[in-house]
Parts: sequence; C-alpha cells; structure tokens
Amino acid sequence: MPDSQISIEDTRHVATLARLSLDESKLQKFTGQLQNILKYVDKIRQLDTAGVEPMAHALPLQNVLREDVVEPSLTVEEVLQNAPETDGPFFKVPKIIGGDEDSAG
Repeated sequence: MPDSQISIEDTRHVATLARLSLDESKLQKFTGQLQNILKYVDKIRQLDTAGVEPMAHALPLQNVLREDVVEPSLTVEEVLQNAPETDGPFFKVPKIIGGDEDSAG
C-alpha cells in the first residue's frame, strides 16, 4: 500500500460513509491528511513486532481500589444535618419535572 494514493473520490466515499458533507476545499485538505496517515501506518507496519505482546493500554494498570470493608452507616440525623430542607427522614428538593399541570389531578 505504500505507493497507492488516496484520491478525492476515496475521501468523498469515506465522508459519505461517515455521513459528512464536505466542500471541495475540505476534501482536498482531508485527502492529504489521510494520505499522510496511511504513510505513517505503513512505516509502523514495517517494524518487527514478532516478540511484542499485545496490550490493551500503553502503561501498566493496577487496581487501586481499597478492600470492601463493612463499616457502620451514618444515622438519618447525621445524613440530614446539612440538608437545606427536610421532610421527616427525607431530603426536600424543588420539583423539577412538569409544572402546575402535573399536580392537578
């Protein structure tokens, strides 16, 4: 693929598949960019990767979560002590969905 060139028609086809509407100046620009990307991919393809293990991430990842330890919960009073408004054991919040028409039964 190193000698193949991307044509404007190829770029137009890719844009159509991606459901993009591009004018001629954008098609020219993206055609050159796609060609450069494919040249770079071809360089990478030339590397010997026979002994390289596939990976899902470039850096080693480790789980940083703590152990799941059962601890006592807060009391209802402790949970509600900083709430701006309460209604018994509940948080009182403003109505968000609908308006007066929802409350008319």
